[in-house]
Amino acid sequence: MPALAEENKQLVLHLELAILGGHGLMRTDAPQSTGFTINFGNNLHIYLDPDSRAETKRLFEAFAAGGKITMELQDMFWGAYFGSCTDKFGVQWMFNCAQK
Repeated sequence: MPALAEENKQLVLHLELAILGGHGLMRTDAPQSTGFTINFGNNLHIYLDPDSRAETKRLFEAFAAGGKITMELQDMFWGAYFGSCTDKFGVQWMFNCAQK
């Protein structure tokens, strides 16, 4: 991981608000200094948390087909298998599997 700029150390890395039915709303800051460019319409992702790495990979590949992979599925420093993509309709998705 690259060093984090001082101005970014006070930002939110990850926040989850549990809502009904076992679902949740998630939030993160996306500073320009880390490569994000926020435009109206790209500031929202739908987040999925599949039960297995195999299901995560299957869903990720299906949603990314005809779209754009923005982060390949990979093991992350927080211990999850994570990736993101934009589907062929322009909807942005994040996949996070905490199961090993």
